[in-house]
Amino acid sequence: MAKVMAVNCGSSSLKFKLYEMPEEKVITSGIVERIGHEDAIFQIKVGDNKLKEILSVKDHGEAVQIVMDAMIKHHIINDIHEIKATGHRVVQGGPYFKESTPFNEDTYKKIESLIPLAPLHNQAHLVGYNAFKKVLPNTPAVAVFDTAFHQTMAPEDYAYPIKKEYAEKYMIRRYGAHGTSHKYLSEVGDKLLGDKENKRLIICHLGSGASISATKDGKCVATSMGLTPLGGIMMNTRTGDMDPSVYYQIQKMSGKSYEEIFQEFNKQSGLFGVSGVSNDSRDVSNEANNGNEDAKLALDLWSRRIADFIGQYYVRLGGCDMIIFSAGIGENAPELRALVLNKIKEALNVDIDWNKNNEARGIEEEISTPTSKIKVYVIPTDEEVMIARDAYKLIKE
Repeated sequence: MAKVMAVNCGSSSLKFKLYEMPEEKVITSGIVERIGHEDAIFQIKVGDNKLKEILSVKDHGEAVQIVMDAMIKHHIINDIHEIKATGHRVVQGGPYFKESTPFNEDTYKKIESLIPLAPLHNQAHLVGYNAFKKVLPNTPAVAVFDTAFHQTMAPEDYAYPIKKEYAEKYMIRRYGAHGTSHKYLSEVGDKLLGDKENKRLIICHLGSGASISATKDGKCVATSMGLTPLGGIMMNTRTGDMDPSVYYQIQKMSGKSYEEIFQEFNKQSGLFGVSGVSNDSRDVSNEANNGNEDAKLALDLWSRRIADFIGQYYVRLGGCDMIIFSAGIGENAPELRALVLNKIKEALNVDIDWNKNNEARGIEEEISTPTSKIKVYVIPTDEEVMIARDAYKLIKE
C-alpha cells in the first residue's frame, strides 16, 4: 500500500486528493483558493466533515505547506514522507507526450515550452510542481497530460488546413482537452459493453468547459476541442468552432484589439453571451423555462452543436455502441441532456427511458431502453483517480 496525491494547480488555486493505492481509497481531499490574497480559502475533508478556514496564503509553496500541516494536525498522515508519489495534472502536452511521464528536467522544459499554447494553465502547473518539490524534494512526481489520450488521432483528424510551415513551426494542430476524463470514461464504457469487439463510444464531457470524443477499442479517434479549449462545441462562456472571419469582422468593426476579442470569445460568449443571463447553465435553463427567448436560443444553440458533433462522430466511427454523458452538466442536468437526446433520437434510433433520465444525477445509470439501437449512459467522471493510478504506476516500476 502507498499514499499517492493527485494535484491540480491553477493560477490561484490548488486542488488535491490523497489516495491509498492500489485500493484507490480516498483518504482526504480539499482545495486552497485565492492564493496570493490575505483572505484565501482553505478547505479539507476530515472524515465525514469538511473544514474551512480563511487565511493569508502568499504563494503556492505556502499553500502546499498549509495542506501538509493540516493533514498532520488532523492525523490524516503522521509524516509528510508517507506520501510516496504526486501526480500533477498538466493541460497541454503538445506533440511530445503520448502518456503520463515522470517529471524530470526534460519533461519540465517541454511543458514550459508549451506555455504559449496554454498560458493560463501550463505555467500554473509548473508553479504547483515546484511548490511540491520544495516540500517533498525526494518524492517522485508524474505529469499527467490532458492532451495525451488524444495523441492516437490520425493526421486527417488532428491537422488543420493551413500552410505546413505554420503547422510545423508553431505546433498548430488539434490537441483536444479533458483527455484524462475521456480515458477514464472510455475504460468504464468499454467494460460495460463486455466482450463485444470494435467498441465504439461517443463521450460527452459536458461541464463549464466541454468536449466530445469518439473512441474505438479504448483509443481516441477524434475529439472536438482544438488547438486550445476555445474550439469544439459551444460552452458556458466559450464560442466553440466558428467561421474565423467572425473574429476578423468584429475586430475590424469594433476597433477592439485582437486580445480583447479573444478574451471575450473565451469568457463572455457561449451560453453567457447568447443569453445575456449568466455563465451558469442552471441560471440559463431557469430563465429559458420562464420564457426568456434569448436564454432559450442559447440552449437550442448549445444542444444543436452537441448533437451535430455526435452525428459527425457516428459517421466517423461507422456507427456507435454507446453514448456517455459526464461532467457537471452531463451528470447532473437531465433537462439539458434531454435537449441533446431529442435532437439525435430519430436519426440514430436512440430510445430513452425519460424517467431514468430525470432521476440520473451524479450516479452511473443507463438511461436508454432495451430497444434503443445505441446504449446511452450517465457516468460520473473521475480524473483524479486516473492521475493517482499513473503516479502509483511510477513508483511500482
